[in-house]
Formats: sequence, structure tokens, C-alpha cells
Amino acid sequence: MTKDPFRQLVDEITLIRDEVASLRRTSLDKDEAEALHGIVARAVKDMRKATSETPAALQEALKADRDQMAHNATVAATKAAQSTLEGIKAELAVESEKLSQRAREARRATLRFSGGIWTLLAATLVTGAFLGLLTAYVTETAETFFSVDRMTRYACGLPGVGGQVVEMNDGATYCAHWIITPELAKYRREQSSQN
Repeated sequence: MTKDPFRQLVDEITLIRDEVASLRRTSLDKDEAEALHGIVARAVKDMRKATSETPAALQEALKADRDQMAHNATVAATKAAQSTLEGIKAELAVESEKLSQRAREARRATLRFSGGIWTLLAATLVTGAFLGLLTAYVTETAETFFSVDRMTRYACGLPGVGGQVVEMNDGATYCAHWIITPELAKYRREQSSQN
């Protein structure tokens, strides 16, 4: 249901009338406004006078206060740093002592376990002598095993050694190397003809 336009206009005018009445009740009249203006003007004048006289004294007080605060902060920071460093030094001393004690205990245990430095030295010498003898034995055995005489006598014709056993008329044998057999010659001719 829409309102009649006339009725809407009447409602708006009534609303404006109420607002104007409210404004009259809360606003100042001319005499009251002049009195208020005088009070504010005197207060501003007093404030200007007070501020013109106090900046130098206020600046000095602020500077002294700032210097005192800086000094107090420096002293407090120094004390805090010193107490922290003293705590760290104490902890380091305790830990250093513990570490030294453990190192002494480890040395004592090592000497008890190994029988001292002389036992360690004797064990090193015995181990060295044993390894030296073992190396000499292995070297001599390998030299004997890989000697040319032994290889040609027992391994002639094998793939790793090569050669061919040749029998003589009197029954003697020898191992011959660099013999070109008919098969080898044929193979070489074929290879050279392909290239």
C-alpha cells in the first residue's frame, strides 16, 4: 500500500519542523555565543603566554631527562651483559672441568686396557714383523709360480701362456712361440684381403 504523495509531503515537513525545534533548544543565542568566545579567547591568550615562557625551561628539563635516561639504559645494559658473561664463563669453566676429567679417565682406561705404551709398541712391532714375513713368503711363492721355466714346462699351449709343444726326434720336447701354423697363415691372408 503506497502513501499518498500529499501525505508524504506533510510527514516530511513535520519531521523538518521537529528537527528545527530541537536545534533551537540546543544552540546558543548571540549573548551566550559572545560570552563563550571571550572565555575561549582568554584561554588561548593565556596558553600562548605560558608556551612562550616555558620552552627554554622545558627543553632543558627534557634534555636532562633524556641524558639521564640514556645513562640509566647504558648502565642497565652493561650490568646485564656483565651478568650474562659471568654466567657463560661459569658454565664454560664447569664444562671445561668436566671435559678434562673425562679425558683423564679415558687416558687411564686406555692405559689399563692396553697395558701401557710399551705393550702397544711391542704389538705394533710384532704385527710389522709378521706382515713383513708374510709379504716375503707371498713374493717368493709368486715368483716361483710365475717363473718362465715353470710356465713353459707345465702351461705351454694354454690360452694365457701361448706357445706350442714341439717334439724332437730324440724324444725331447720344447715350447715354441711365434710359430705360424697353416691355419694361422690362412686366417691372416683372409683378414688382409678384406681390408
